[in-house]
Amino acid sequence: MNRLPYAKFATFLTAFVLLLSPAIAQQDPSMPGMQHDSGMAGMDHSHHPASSPPMQGMMMMQPKDLIEAQLNHLSSGTTVEPASTPMYMMMGHHGAWMWMLHGEAFITELQQEAAQTPDGRRGGDKIFSTNWIMPMAMRRLGPGRLTLRAMFSLEPATVSGRQYPLLFQQGETAFGAPIVDGQHPHNFFMEVAALYDIRLGEHSLLSFYAAPIGDPAVGPSAYPHRMSASENPLAALGHHQEDSTHIAYNVVTAAATWRWFRVEGSGFHGGEPSEGRWQFQPSSNGLAIDSYSTRLTVSPTPNWTGQYSIARIASPEALYPHEDQHRQTASIMYNRPFGEREANGLTRGNWSNTIVWGRTRSITNGHDEHKINSYLAESLLKFGGKNYAWTRIENAGRTSELLLHPGQPLPADFEEEPIGHVQAYSFGYDRDFRLGRHLTAAPGAQFTTYKTPDALHATYGDHPWGVAAFVRLRIAR
Repeated sequence: MNRLPYAKFATFLTAFVLLLSPAIAQQDPSMPGMQHDSGMAGMDHSHHPASSPPMQGMMMMQPKDLIEAQLNHLSSGTTVEPASTPMYMMMGHHGAWMWMLHGEAFITELQQEAAQTPDGRRGGDKIFSTNWIMPMAMRRLGPGRLTLRAMFSLEPATVSGRQYPLLFQQGETAFGAPIVDGQHPHNFFMEVAALYDIRLGEHSLLSFYAAPIGDPAVGPSAYPHRMSASENPLAALGHHQEDSTHIAYNVVTAAATWRWFRVEGSGFHGGEPSEGRWQFQPSSNGLAIDSYSTRLTVSPTPNWTGQYSIARIASPEALYPHEDQHRQTASIMYNRPFGEREANGLTRGNWSNTIVWGRTRSITNGHDEHKINSYLAESLLKFGGKNYAWTRIENAGRTSELLLHPGQPLPADFEEEPIGHVQAYSFGYDRDFRLGRHLTAAPGAQFTTYKTPDALHATYGDHPWGVAAFVRLRIAR
């Protein structure tokens, strides 16, 4: 088992905190606009005095359109949510740099129940934590703006056994066996990336993204980072058809944006990360750029964003090394802030929604093997300044891997085939409490009920269910 020694890990965390400390010390809460923004929307410095400090001209205000939202780079990879979407972070200046720090963690107790079968009861209970932190810094460089961004997760330590229980979830491996009824942890290195943006005019932008580990132009914002899923402690069942490429190796992306329309192209390595999640881990077939994607994004108003993407992914699954995938995704996001604006610049209410379709088509030896479609609808309502209520509804295509006993190695003669769709209905609530100047906590709960397809009735019963009780911690303004 490949683990990062604890001494090296402690040293890394200590160095990371020390690197951040000077920037945090430089934060000036009275800085103009500091309490009235969710990012750095401005890019044109021609109207600012030449004597202004570096980056001071980058006004901290809510973005108004697709270009300004894209320049903030606050979502995963090069994805973008509606410009009106609120974001939670610390921010400030340090010399020529403007910095931001995002992050959240869930501490969850999960109980899941399904029908008793001869092989035992599916489901289980577990206490675990899902989490991520994202430091980011940007500055003017030459004719454009340079952004450096990293994202880390301690899930390799806080999700024991290389998975947490999640009925009907499948994808990737744990201890060499396919994960059945479980969700794998994220890598410690979720992203290490550099982005460079050049304004070509008032309504046009040219962008570049390079990441030894990052997010190619496939799908909407990944579920850990989109607003409509931000209070939900569990993974989406269909994310392997919708947004699973958000941790990929050797990603390069070029994009052009004009007003409300954006087109991107990416090259990346298609093999998913191995089970050794503490370090930069090669997949089983190396690290070459062997996969490609294109994404079109439209955002006609600050409240609406949609995307369509298509990708050819080489050998993503370690258990099926001779299988390539063709993936298509489409999504629509709608966000609506409402209510009076508070001292931190956020409105007391917000309504965020996402609808996603994802399709994965298996390609073996140049021939289509099977297609899997998954559908998702999420809605998150913030009201009264501190209360959150949400739902996630899924219709997720599943395969015959779910007929395997959890932890069982893949049989030599096994052939993966679609076996139907699972419906999942989740409803949750939590309430914010401020623990400190830049930290909030929200205790909450979520209930999920499932509807199984005929092929899985004997294994799971008709209506399995799950309950999660949790505390969510978040860096706040």
